[in-house]
Amino acid sequence: MIPRPLAAALLALTSPVAAQAQSQVRPQPEAPAFRDRLPEDEVIYFVLPDRFENGDPSNDRGGLSGDRLATGYDPTSRGFFHGGDLAGLTARLDYLQGMGITAIWVGPIFKNKPVQGRPGQESAGYHGYWITDFTQPDPHFGTADEFKAFVDAAHARGMKVYMDIVANHTADVIQYRECATGPCPYRNLADYPYRTRGGIDGAAINDGFQGHDVRTAENFARLTDPTFAYTPVVPAAERDTKVPAWLNDPIFYHNRGNTTFLNESATLGDFAGLDDLMTEHPRVVDGMIEIFGGWIDRFGIDGFRIDTARHVDPAFWAAFVPAMLERATARGIPNFHIFGEVALLSTDVGQLAKHTRVDKFPAVLDFAFRQALVETVAGRSGTVVWEGIFAGDSLYENGYATALRLPTFSGNHDNGRFAHVIRDSLPDASEEEVAARVKLAHAMLLTLRGVPTIYSGDEQGFVGDGGDQDSREDMFPSRVDSYNDNRLLATTATTAASNFDTAHPFYRQIGELARVRTAMPALTRGEQRLRVRGDEPGMLAISRFDPDTGQEVLLAFNTSTAPVEQQVQVEVGSDGWRSLGGPCAARSSAPGSVRVALPPLGYAICAAAPATR
Repeated sequence: MIPRPLAAALLALTSPVAAQAQSQVRPQPEAPAFRDRLPEDEVIYFVLPDRFENGDPSNDRGGLSGDRLATGYDPTSRGFFHGGDLAGLTARLDYLQGMGITAIWVGPIFKNKPVQGRPGQESAGYHGYWITDFTQPDPHFGTADEFKAFVDAAHARGMKVYMDIVANHTADVIQYRECATGPCPYRNLADYPYRTRGGIDGAAINDGFQGHDVRTAENFARLTDPTFAYTPVVPAAERDTKVPAWLNDPIFYHNRGNTTFLNESATLGDFAGLDDLMTEHPRVVDGMIEIFGGWIDRFGIDGFRIDTARHVDPAFWAAFVPAMLERATARGIPNFHIFGEVALLSTDVGQLAKHTRVDKFPAVLDFAFRQALVETVAGRSGTVVWEGIFAGDSLYENGYATALRLPTFSGNHDNGRFAHVIRDSLPDASEEEVAARVKLAHAMLLTLRGVPTIYSGDEQGFVGDGGDQDSREDMFPSRVDSYNDNRLLATTATTAASNFDTAHPFYRQIGELARVRTAMPALTRGEQRLRVRGDEPGMLAISRFDPDTGQEVLLAFNTSTAPVEQQVQVEVGSDGWRSLGGPCAARSSAPGSVRVALPPLGYAICAAAPATR
């Protein structure tokens, strides 16, 4: 826990009234307590508000009436609102802080279209990614005042708040006349240019428009007719549903049908039918800067996770990101953390790094790191894969300095939980082995370079049944049958009960490792040096170094189900060792070499003392 300021502690000792007040309200720390922390200093917790805690049942239906297709609320269904809210988040801050969490990444809280989807395929916007009003919280989650109370309460504990934002698309409001009975396939620029209606043989429109690459107000003033590919139609009941009001005009959207995720459609197509914003348009650029800059101004948040970042043209981000950093600096937030989602199912670091160079993202979610965990801890690949991950750090803009700021993770709300991946890829593994592999992943996540990000529920042994809705279980008592029949790890509980157990082995392990990490500059800002890797499961050893003192911290992980023991090269000046977790030799075997012995799926964190020989 973060200690209270000394003056407040002394006051509490001398005044019973002050002591009582101190137990109820924690004072805002001075800026150095949390504002001056760099992004790499944090331990992040990612949470979807709807699935965390229900602090106010009165907002479960979002102020709407009717059945679940009107309100979006059905706590028995994976794809509808369950009742979690901002009040619940605020009520559980002590739980998060007790686990060593220093920053909370909150899934999108903006007002969503309650329900969308074709008949029989409906689901709700409980996840927050189907936005209609970008200026206020969804009533299912609470009010702007409740969001401010949450941010203020987190800040009072020295915890940062990162908002999940979306600039790629809005909710699915715009329909296409040509697709009344089914999905719309993507229509490309060659067959459907901007200056003809409905294809190359159509009537001339948008006279003088030079295409979306000419990003001037004068050029886009000539784009007045949105029927170049499809004929967009906005249902009468939804013509004014989007806020700010300019978002209701179809001219600010690509209107080309569903993306195939290939070629130009990756940035110009609708993501599963969601209305794809024309982010090349100067009005859209300015509008998004004003929308999200306003959230910084109003609430003093500490960073943005940016959804579907790879599906927006790079020039948009080149304007947007500096504007947000400037806005944050003006608000007194010097270390505003921005990281984009560049979804990846490989260890191809270059695919991530290019978005820090071309799009100018300060950081991206480290999907390559996650894939390396999948291959070596949830699978049986050799530890040599990590050599490529860390050698690729030089590819990022500003190299290793950027790599330090990449949020790392083992599982999430889209790709599924790490425990499920283990069960799926190693079906013969016992529950004890699965739990040991999860704990090994936690150890790697919380000690290697990058910013460790814990997905809500992982600390309680949640396993899930797959990706997306199958991995979005409730922390408060769930009524979803497919969640409640899951076998959780390291506990006899199920998701049918409240799962905020501070004695759970995973919660305790994460808390212990988080406190070790945040107390050791070598583990937050330190250089890494790869010591041992192999073509088969077994030892992975890496040294990290305090950026000021040069103190070495040796990290050793065993990805095999057999014990390993071997000599590991270390610095000649590192002699005595103390354990920060796991088995560590008391002394080096000889100058520059230490014996490391690890149990199956074990790990060790060993801090060096100067040589005394």
